Amino acid sequence: MAEKKEERLAREIYAGVGGPQNVEKLIHCMTRVRMTIRDDDKVDIEKLKSIDGVLGVVQEDTLQIVVGPGLVNKVAQVMIDQVGVKLGQEFPTDLGEKNQAKTDSGLTEHQKAKAEVTEKAAEYKAEQKKKIKPSKTKAVLKSISNIFVPLIPAFVGAGLIGGIAAVLSNMLVAGDISKSWNEFITVLNVIKNGVFAYLAIYVGINSAEEFGATPGLGGVIGAVTLLSGVDPKTPLQNIFNGQALAAGQGGIIGVIFSVWILALIEKRLHKIIPDSIDIIVTPTLALLAVGVFTIFIVMPIAGVVSDSLVGSIMWVLKVGGAFSGFILGLFFLPMVMLGLHQILTPIHIEMIDKTGSTLLLPILAMAGAGQVGAALALWLRCRKNKKLTNMIKGALPVGFLGIGEPLIYGVTLPLGRPFITACIGGGIGGAVVGAFGNVGAIAIGPSGVALIPLITNGHVLGYIFGLLAAYIGGFVATYFFGVPNDAKKATELN
Repeated sequence: MAEKKEERLAREIYAGVGGPQNVEKLIHCMTRVRMTIRDDDKVDIEKLKSIDGVLGVVQEDTLQIVVGPGLVNKVAQVMIDQVGVKLGQEFPTDLGEKNQAKTDSGLTEHQKAKAEVTEKAAEYKAEQKKKIKPSKTKAVLKSISNIFVPLIPAFVGAGLIGGIAAVLSNMLVAGDISKSWNEFITVLNVIKNGVFAYLAIYVGINSAEEFGATPGLGGVIGAVTLLSGVDPKTPLQNIFNGQALAAGQGGIIGVIFSVWILALIEKRLHKIIPDSIDIIVTPTLALLAVGVFTIFIVMPIAGVVSDSLVGSIMWVLKVGGAFSGFILGLFFLPMVMLGLHQILTPIHIEMIDKTGSTLLLPILAMAGAGQVGAALALWLRCRKNKKLTNMIKGALPVGFLGIGEPLIYGVTLPLGRPFITACIGGGIGGAVVGAFGNVGAIAIGPSGVALIPLITNGHVLGYIFGLLAAYIGGFVATYFFGVPNDAKKATELN
């Protein structure tokens, strides 16, 4: 039986990273297999990049192998199945011992000595790396990514369902469909609200897992911000200004901070509470202390922070218009390349919570559209380069749907100049969306064409015109200025 593509990719990726014994844990997002590596010296980056089906390799706190949407789930599942763990669980440390024992029996004394020296050197390097303080910025970005990446499929699915419900609701009001659709629309909204109405709880659970607290306790702290059980006639008061606290005040920014405090307190309590009563006393004291702290301190302060953040962004977009849109669209692809785009996820969610939509997402979506235009220009100008055009053909469909990583790491970034011209196309599209103004998305989801159902009522045309401008801008800039001479050379498929 022929080896399946995901099985081959799993085998070759393991070979490139030094075997499963060199992996501490593995997760995946929409397009990338993300691995925490034990010894970076054993990783062969060039070998990984040369694997057929690997679209790119990103080295941050984790080693990220870009294989594209759909396939990434299968590859990651094969890799963890081979080890016998679940996604995110730590890999056993003795995976290579049996094979190593068999190999050692056939080694000469010189080879054994050399292997021992190499092992000692690797251990020394690992110890030295532990002494180096990691970047605080990267640590924050990694934590934000770990909290929200597991929720992306829920955002996408529920967001699109909510978009369909919104379209049907408009048709109902306009009289285009009968009232018999009303119950179906209600069902769609119930499904959508299953994510967004209780997002604080999901974020609380994921934050607890990230910070080392008990996930269930993190979920409770998230639920605390919803103020369930509070009588509207006798609301809890903001101790700073005497006004009534609102459910969800402070948003997910407050939830993440509170759960981080929860983790600190819970870890401390585990150390000082006797084991015999730890299961009773620790969660009770932790929830009581952090719950009160969240309600009376975090919610008021985080509420001001989130309101100010959203208000500032709205002001910049309103005043800057096309110029702000151009700058945002221009620089979003470099942010994706550096992993900095993760910081925007909580901002999108706060904007949706405060205003009903995020004005940032439609503008930033133009970056992916500019890249699609650049890829089309490369396809036309580099027809003789069969390897490149085949890569473009594989990456374009998902590129139109707003998943841009295959195009970034497989096409534009490796060639250099097309990445810059793609950014220019994104800036042009962003300028158009910014000029229209008030083009927002009611939920987080894929960008590109797939974002159209999520665009706020009455502003769909503004978004579509922005997409077209980005496609055309990326195409023209790349066609005339962004095609490297080497890319035009004839090549055959391997």
